[in-house]
Amino acid sequence: MTVESPLNASYGLRHQVLSPLETLGQSVANIAPTATPTVVIPLVFAAAGAGTWFAYLFALVGVLLVSYSINQFARRSASPGSLYSYIATGLGPNWGFAAGWTLLIAYIGCASSVTSGFANYANVFVKDVFHLDHDLAAPLLVGLILISVVGAWFVAWKDIKLSARLTLGLELTSVAFILVVVVATLIRGGFHLDWSQLRLEGLTLDSLRLGLVLAIFSFTGFESAATLGAESREPLRTIPRAVWQSALLVGVLFVIASYTQVAGFSGNEVTLDKSDAPLQVLASRAGIGFFGIVITIGAIFSFFACVLASINAGARILFLLGRHGVFHSSVGKAHETNATPHVAVTIAAVLAFVPAAVLAARGNGLFDIYGWVGTTATLGFIVAYIAVSVAAPVYLYHRKELKAHHVVISGIGILFLVTALVGAVSPWPDAPGDLPIYAFLALLALGGVWGVVLHFRAPKVRGAIGDHVIALQAGVPEAGGAS
Repeated sequence: MTVESPLNASYGLRHQVLSPLETLGQSVANIAPTATPTVVIPLVFAAAGAGTWFAYLFALVGVLLVSYSINQFARRSASPGSLYSYIATGLGPNWGFAAGWTLLIAYIGCASSVTSGFANYANVFVKDVFHLDHDLAAPLLVGLILISVVGAWFVAWKDIKLSARLTLGLELTSVAFILVVVVATLIRGGFHLDWSQLRLEGLTLDSLRLGLVLAIFSFTGFESAATLGAESREPLRTIPRAVWQSALLVGVLFVIASYTQVAGFSGNEVTLDKSDAPLQVLASRAGIGFFGIVITIGAIFSFFACVLASINAGARILFLLGRHGVFHSSVGKAHETNATPHVAVTIAAVLAFVPAAVLAARGNGLFDIYGWVGTTATLGFIVAYIAVSVAAPVYLYHRKELKAHHVVISGIGILFLVTALVGAVSPWPDAPGDLPIYAFLALLALGGVWGVVLHFRAPKVRGAIGDHVIALQAGVPEAGGAS
């Protein structure tokens, strides 16, 4: 039997069809850069005030440190498993299973969260076009959530190259719209420096910590290009670049956008943290109020791209877990014609739809849904980032490649992430703000129970994950998935 090298291993998926730019598009789309200026920056401002731009700069540095640890693996191995494969390689099968489960919470939670963002801006668009003075009824909002999920499911089911090109095009379009507003705002302000921001007036360590938690939320998913290990061209070069480049490029945008938004709202009757359409307000104040509808359309594009990217990423984690026997073997099957993980894509789409749809049907606000489900997803990302930062130096040690700077960078990254994790739970949020934390803990507990069941009833799963690790380390893919 001929055995492929990891660079030639397709796992039944389309083999090395994505260009570096398309691979980068996966990570950028999963970050959903338009969501930050339209939703998250006002929330960070409520915590960090004039230090909002600094909170994003601090978060960018921390995320780049994490990307360094991720890329210790990404430069040496490639598979659809992303951080699941990396952590299993560094810390062993049990930790790998835990990481895989946590990533499912993160990616599917992210997809579910941004469906509410899509529905919100589609709702705004309909209200503007038809001059409505009220939001759409709950059943119609659920319908909008369904449209985003079904559309994303179809594209993800059909073709990864179509997915990559669509998400890249949508995000580039929406980012271009944001840059128009940023430039117009800076021109209106005469490009003068906002010294209250540069002096970080009113910023304290506590407010920075709280702002940092929300700023990290803006970056989550930056590593998702690593789930395209089978489908990217030259993955050992393309994926590491996509991981750090997506964080850097989008992070710079966030720093500039946050500085501009805070400066642009100076003297406005409604403060930034109270505005439900900050970019539209800035467009109006900059004399391009007609551009508001364009910003709304760009936000719809960006949120849809993020739904699609999150479902693609989550499906590939599901796919590999299915091949390893964590779930039914059908989950690890690829479509014979489309060469996509079609079963896993369908499961991911259904799981993404349910939380947002149920909450919307109960009459909860779309921004509340975005925050609640997004917080649960963010906790999953942070835990996974901590685990891969721990795994990286262990992995390098076993390869006899560990250097002092690897330990230092991983250590600083872990400290940064632990600070963010503590900031998310301390002080403990009042209800209903504490529900996302309980939801995350409940989902972790469910994964723990499932892990115990597999340990006793399907011990071959541990062996399958171990074979996957050995194959990555040895330079050959595992022969097949566990049944």
